Amino acid sequence: MKTIQVFDPAMCCSSGVCGADVDPLLVGFSADVDWAKQNGIAIERFNLAQQPMAFAENAIVKGLLERSGESALPVILVDGELALAGRYPSRDDLARWAGATLPSKPKSAAGGCCSGGSCC
Repeated sequence: MKTIQVFDPAMCCSSGVCGADVDPLLVGFSADVDWAKQNGIAIERFNLAQQPMAFAENAIVKGLLERSGESALPVILVDGELALAGRYPSRDDLARWAGATLPSKPKSAAGGCCSGGSCC
């Protein structure tokens, strides 16, 4: 199984889902991280405000911060390789990187259940 590392910008708590003004993108990503962990995906998060040494000790992350500043965050590494920078990944991204499968979405009938002149 691959390891996914997320290097978050400075936030007041580890998930960013705290305080009075919560970013809805962080709420969604936090739910995706929980989903990933529940499905056996190895995922770690590092917060710049709480774990600055993790940023300083990783050559890829340190280089991105030196070139682009905090606008490069979040940075996502998969098995130590740069996968994404500047935005959070989707659940589909996490699943693809980890080799996991998402449950299939139910197909909806075109026009509803009573289309075609016959009732359900």
